[in-house]
Amino acid sequence: MKACIKNACFVAGLIVSFVHFSCGNGNPTSNPIKSSTIMNASTETITFAAGCFWCVEAVYQRVKGVKSVTSGYMGGKMKNPTYREVCSGLTGHAEVCQLTFDPKIVSFETLLEVFWQTHDPTTLNRQGADTGTQYRSAIFYHSEAQKIAADQWKAKLNGQKVFPNPIVTEITQASTFYPAEDYHQNYFNQNGQEPYCQIVIKPKMDKFLKAFKDKLN
Repeated sequence: MKACIKNACFVAGLIVSFVHFSCGNGNPTSNPIKSSTIMNASTETITFAAGCFWCVEAVYQRVKGVKSVTSGYMGGKMKNPTYREVCSGLTGHAEVCQLTFDPKIVSFETLLEVFWQTHDPTTLNRQGADTGTQYRSAIFYHSEAQKIAADQWKAKLNGQKVFPNPIVTEITQASTFYPAEDYHQNYFNQNGQEPYCQIVIKPKMDKFLKAFKDKLN
């Protein structure tokens, strides 16, 4: 918690970087992959929504102890939604990244710290120029322990007024996860020279890498 408070200015810097560019248009004809999550006794799963999933994926891919990051959709009412359908804002899904991580290497609390500090959790259904319920801030927990930890962090951050406005992050139980189309996976690593990546994701990544240098692969 102390680290989160100390890095409040880092959060403010990230908010500024979101203002002008929205999550890009990919190939709308790609087919979604049916949801499936493979776990073993040594890993846990958590699902985060923090705006465009390209940004969230790029951040968590670099955290030591995170074994996999898959971009996708969660929290809606339509089965097997496509990117185009989710972008309409009518399916109820959020753009999310589902992580599998080794709790012996990285704690859930560290993943939460990264979550709070790498997006603006005080803007309802918006991250910079990305607007709509699909860009809402949300933690989709996979265990009661995760729910308790997320609720406690949110309450403490609000209580200590770490952010200028109240946190609006949704904390809800994980539902069916639909992996996004193939072209969304590993997006920043494969498309780092595209305008959205250079103008929105890279500045955010630079701040993240500096703030969390002791937590990186």
